[in-house]
Amino acid sequence: MGCWRGPRAMLVCLLLLRPPPSPACPAACHCSSSGEVDCSAHALREVPQNLATNTSTLWLGYNFITVLGPRSFPSLPGLLLLSLPHNRLGLIHHQALLGLGALQELDLSNNYLTVLTPETFLPLSSLVTLNLGSNRLEGLEPGVLRSLPQLQAILLQDNPWMCSCDILPLWRWLSHNREKVQEKNLLLCRVPEQLNKYPIMAFGNESFRQCQETSLSAWHYIVFLTIGPFSFMASIFFCTFMGFMTVVYHNLRRDYYCWRRRRICRGH
Repeated sequence: MGCWRGPRAMLVCLLLLRPPPSPACPAACHCSSSGEVDCSAHALREVPQNLATNTSTLWLGYNFITVLGPRSFPSLPGLLLLSLPHNRLGLIHHQALLGLGALQELDLSNNYLTVLTPETFLPLSSLVTLNLGSNRLEGLEPGVLRSLPQLQAILLQDNPWMCSCDILPLWRWLSHNREKVQEKNLLLCRVPEQLNKYPIMAFGNESFRQCQETSLSAWHYIVFLTIGPFSFMASIFFCTFMGFMTVVYHNLRRDYYCWRRRRICRGH
């Protein structure tokens, strides 16, 4: 009751009784008290930065985001779901997803992604589901998937997969993790033409027998390219040296012969 003894005391009491301010919400988004932030279909060209740290779900689909640069997201330790489908995303920097260590589900479908590196998803040690469907991926390093220890579901359908010897490492990973591959029947070759629409999961070991017998790593090619010129120069040096030694040998032998047979040499 002591709060009402004076105007100043009353003001202090009102400030103490006022509910805490709600977390910031970007102008183009709709935020709920449960931590869900919906920024879909607002023509955004980058990720909003003034997101509340308690954000647990972030919808960013149907925008115009083309690049995720270094630290594109503020620190969101509680973010569990990130949805970025139907943007124009063509590049993800290897530090773009820092601060999202709790993320469990990531949707990057229906974008323009052509290349992904193993470093891209390294910060996502808790990721369970990854959707890369409907992009422009012709191949995928197995290291990209091996960097996700908790991964349980991967979607790769509707990409222009190039079914050459280069796809062998990816095929091995898919074959050993069949239970994680969703929409297996839609994982189809695009090139070469004779394998167009052929299911990648239908390949067997015999399909890659020639690749296993003749394929060489980049290290082998480097060694060959280095040894070739070196051996050529070494052979030239060796031949020159041997020719020089032969001439010296014959001159010494002739001088020795003349010394022993001076009369014969004078006749010459």
